[in-house]
Amino acid sequence: MSQAWIDPLPDPDSHAEFYADVPLKRGLAWIVDMVLIALITLLIVPFTAFTALFYLPVLFLCVDFAYRTVTLVRSSATPGMRLMAIRIRNGRGEPLDLAGAFLHTLGYTVSIGMVLPQILSVVLMLTGARAQGLTDHILGTVALNRAAGE
Repeated sequence: MSQAWIDPLPDPDSHAEFYADVPLKRGLAWIVDMVLIALITLLIVPFTAFTALFYLPVLFLCVDFAYRTVTLVRSSATPGMRLMAIRIRNGRGEPLDLAGAFLHTLGYTVSIGMVLPQILSVVLMLTGARAQGLTDHILGTVALNRAAGE
C-alpha cells in the first residue's frame, strides 16, 4: 500500500490566515521594492560617469533582477515583502534556494515585461485559494503571511 501524498503547504481552507490579504500585501511590497530599486539604480548612475543615463532601463532591469534574486535567496522575501510580513515558500514549504530564487525572479521578469502574463498573474492572485501568481503556479511556490516569531 502506498503512502498518501501530504501537501507541506498550509491548506487554504483550514489555515486561511496564512493567505489572508496576501495579494494586497504583495502589491504594497512591490511598490516598496520598486522605490528601493529605483533609488539603488540612481545611486549607481554617478559611478558610471553618468553614461548609464543612455541605458538606464537596462541598468534598472539588471538591478531589479539582482535585488530580487539576492533578497529572495537570503530570506525568501524581498525587503518590501519583509515589511509586509510575507515570504515565499517552495512547494515543499521551504525557503527558496538560489535556483528557486533565480527562477522566481526570471518568471517575474518575463511576466512583468508582457501585458497578458501580468494580467493573468494578477487575476490568479486575486481568485486562487492560495493567491498564487503565474510564476508561483509554474514553480509551485506560494506567498504566505509570516507566522508570529518567524
